[in-house]
Amino acid sequence: MQGIPQRIALLGSTGSIGTQALDIISSFPDKFIVETLIAGNNVDLLTRQALKFQPDSVVIGNEKHYQKLKDNLKETNIKVYTGDEASEQVVVSSTVDVVIASIVGYSGLRPTIAAIKAGKRIALANKETLVVAGEIIRKLVNETGSRIIPVDSEHSAIFQCLAGESGNPVEKITLTASGGPFLNWPAEKLKNVKPEEALKHPNWSMGNKVTIDSASLMNKGLEVIEAKWLFDLSPEQISVIVHPQSIIHSLVHFADGSVKAQMGVHDMRVPILYSLSYPDRFVSALPRLDFKKNSTLTFIEPDIKKFRNLSIAYEAIKKGGNMPCIMNAANEIAVKAFLAHKIGFLQMSDVVEYTMEESTFSSTPDLEFLEATDHDARERALDYINKHINRNDNTY
Repeated sequence: MQGIPQRIALLGSTGSIGTQALDIISSFPDKFIVETLIAGNNVDLLTRQALKFQPDSVVIGNEKHYQKLKDNLKETNIKVYTGDEASEQVVVSSTVDVVIASIVGYSGLRPTIAAIKAGKRIALANKETLVVAGEIIRKLVNETGSRIIPVDSEHSAIFQCLAGESGNPVEKITLTASGGPFLNWPAEKLKNVKPEEALKHPNWSMGNKVTIDSASLMNKGLEVIEAKWLFDLSPEQISVIVHPQSIIHSLVHFADGSVKAQMGVHDMRVPILYSLSYPDRFVSALPRLDFKKNSTLTFIEPDIKKFRNLSIAYEAIKKGGNMPCIMNAANEIAVKAFLAHKIGFLQMSDVVEYTMEESTFSSTPDLEFLEATDHDARERALDYINKHINRNDNTY
């Protein structure tokens, strides 16, 4: 990637991936220019980012914060917008070269689809986009010529291992999981886990939602579904292994018996940089892996009885259709409820299983049906929590 700097639209600029992406962009001012910043609610951080990077435009998703943001930036030439439609419009601008899709959850789907339809290159950190609408996304990518470069460390690792292997048969891939903070806890003890404990990830620094998903192994389940669509694999070709050191980020097994592994420090800025620089590798000052300090690598089979979410995700992708959408919606509600101390850690799986069993299934949903599915699944999950688990109001 030489010559003219790439102009970046950053979806989810105030989140964990977004802030780390801006750290990378600031380190390569001759390579990248921030064209658009998009955030949901954090108007103060978005203001600081806008003042530092001076983008052409900013979008705040929550309309309640629009006037404050506009006032904060009134001494600049930055255009200020609000709402979901604005997010979709700015990412398709002809001045945008790359869209970093890092909004967490279902809300990142629409603007990412808009960017794909416009043929943009997508640095994808929003795994829910492919979980919810993988088949639709693959079709759009093929039709528009858009390119998806994965940002998740595991999918970036697979992507890197497949470089130069075009046409060579892949037997399977293995996604690695840290195991989270409760890897060695007995199942009985998990009943009393508090959100504060689940948010203490042993290796990675992530947002609250992703951190809770990692603790419950739902994050790995979402990654299994994402990998199916990214790499055109069957569920049977995707395995998961717990690797507590988080040094090997994933592996590709080839038909001749060879295995490729991508390794590195557990720092999300490394795969973020690769997603932006691909197919080049830029010289960076990011931390290096020191084998003298990481001389032991261990691997453990995941305990799907203790962490049911991983098996639930495999069930969802094998069922196909709108089932992954149902699972994702229910999980988002369950995580919010857990973080609000309304349900227990293990009850998150109960919420997801109930919602999957009770929701209407379609084997061939279009985008409109998926949106209806998402809404319905959230209502069912919320109803289950309020009626069967918690009697408090649903203010979370």
